[in-house]
Amino acid sequence: MVNSFKSRDKQEILKYCVGYEDKRNSVPFPSVSMRNIIDRIPVPASGLMLGLAAAGNLISSYSNILKSIFGIISASILVLLLVKIICKIGVVIEDLKNPAIAGIASTFPMGVMVLSTYIHSCWPFASYVIWVIGILMHCALIIYFTKEFILKYSIQKVFPSCFVVFVGIAAGSITAPVFGVDWIGRVLFWFSFIAYLILLPIITYRTFVIKSIPESLLPTVAIFAAPTGICLTGYLNSFQEKNMTFIWLLVVMSLTMFFAVLLYMPKMFRLKFYPSYSAFTFPFVISATAIKATDGFFIKMHMDIPALKYLVYFEEVFAITFVVYVLIRYICFIFIQSVGVAPQDTQNAVKQYSNNG
Repeated sequence: MVNSFKSRDKQEILKYCVGYEDKRNSVPFPSVSMRNIIDRIPVPASGLMLGLAAAGNLISSYSNILKSIFGIISASILVLLLVKIICKIGVVIEDLKNPAIAGIASTFPMGVMVLSTYIHSCWPFASYVIWVIGILMHCALIIYFTKEFILKYSIQKVFPSCFVVFVGIAAGSITAPVFGVDWIGRVLFWFSFIAYLILLPIITYRTFVIKSIPESLLPTVAIFAAPTGICLTGYLNSFQEKNMTFIWLLVVMSLTMFFAVLLYMPKMFRLKFYPSYSAFTFPFVISATAIKATDGFFIKMHMDIPALKYLVYFEEVFAITFVVYVLIRYICFIFIQSVGVAPQDTQNAVKQYSNNG
């Protein structure tokens, strides 16, 4: 029987997941409302930031105006998170000491990479610099996560968000062609794909065999839909010479994971709101993006598959619907609900997790 977390580890993970307001190292703000917003916005909001930026690219073929709207909202979340990092750096550093937050935090540099492409047509050099910064930030998080949680391995500290750390850097393989550095994209793809093959059995065993994942982290199960989607999109974007068998393998894996998560959605959707709801955004967006890119590639190869078009439409509508839904829930959470969660709520969550463990 695997040993359960220490009580401190449980407390750290769960208090963040239930929306706990941490007042450590608070810095005075010019207005109460701004202070409350910064206090309320959680690290997992970076997942929503990434989802919005990717969704903007997904629907750009229909409307550049909608793409800009999604991009502006995503950039606004980025600014809020940057303010939180600057004004509460001590809190953020301490939060990164638990694996749940550290894993989700990798969506931040991924979002930076995707958003950098938005300004490429106007400011190409600045766009490239921002993209490189995103890559370096993600590399730093990989090193940190490996040192803190892989070398000090415990199966109970493994969550689906681990995929984000090691496979998420494939966002660089998707965006690399924008800057004419396809070779970097190919390197990042192979790193991510190999990491995915290694992590898949471990994270699957932890999630569905050992189980005992707290309710507040259950939405992260949706992350299972992301790795093959991001790898497929990265492969199609960064490789000039493509292997058709490999593409079909990635397509089948991507669709399998997407529909597997779809079957699990009713259970997750019945949960009350947690910041981990952000996991309902990017995984579905990148799945739709991957299938859409595949359909476009097949058309160029004169392999038009009508059924694939309907699947693209379905995944697009599904992904955008969830991105908008999660955005609305986050707005309610940050701007409407009262600041803070009753201490007994956190204590009850910890107690429930202890019983499950």
